[in-house]
Amino acid sequence: MLPALAPLIAIAGSSAIIALIGLCAVLALLATTEDQPRLVLPGAVVLLVGVVAVAADYPLVIPELQFGAGLALAVLGVLGGGPAAALVLRAATREGSPGSNGGILVGDEPGREVLRGGTTIGFLERVIVVAAVLIGRWELLAALIAVKGLGRFRDLDAGAATERFIIGTLVSLIWAGAAGGVIALG
Repeated sequence: MLPALAPLIAIAGSSAIIALIGLCAVLALLATTEDQPRLVLPGAVVLLVGVVAVAADYPLVIPELQFGAGLALAVLGVLGGGPAAALVLRAATREGSPGSNGGILVGDEPGREVLRGGTTIGFLERVIVVAAVLIGRWELLAALIAVKGLGRFRDLDAGAATERFIIGTLVSLIWAGAAGGVIALG
């Protein structure tokens, strides 16, 4: 009797994993919209478990549900990098909230805000990272980093902006790369 239930148990377990990843993606979206980066922590745990499972060559889900798991991980990879970067930046720099346009307030000129639009740029960069990892085109990552650095060159004259740019970019790229890697290797 129990061996006959094994496929149903596998489907139920895989479906639960996909639902958990989806919940983490929703929490990551809420973390961005509500400015509560701590909401991304369950997503970080899910990604870490996924990386460990892939490293141990342990199947995350049954093959029939891999597309759903991959899609959920891709969404988590795109949505979760921003809050993860914000969480790491708050811990690293101990600075307050961003300016009215989402940028960094620079102390040398009152009200001067640099690195605006980081949220939108972050979503786009993480889409490119996940896609580049999935298709194995590593040169896209090099082009992305070059374009991002050149595009922000003028804003990086302030020391605080440079540090935040580097930290935020690295966290965002690592997050999306981990999600893409779990999908590709899982």
